Amino acid sequence: MDCVELAELVTAFLEDALDTTTEQRVVEHLSLCDGCTTYVAQFRSTVERLGHLPADDVAELPEPSRAALLAAFRKKGV
Repeated sequence: MDCVELAELVTAFLEDALDTTTEQRVVEHLSLCDGCTTYVAQFRSTVERLGHLPADDVAELPEPSRAALLAAFRKKGV
């Protein structure tokens, strides 16, 4: 497994949604890669912190920002 593949699987890994073989490959990669270990820790921290925000505290994205993001996504083909 390389770093790109791990990045694609990080959400499923943190949600315990990987099959046993793939999960083992992720764990093995993490044991060898400090960069990915840091990435997973930061991802986990972000999910934990944002998961505690009440829904009514989430502000609406201002229209100019929303339009700019949508244009960027369209340009990238997302």
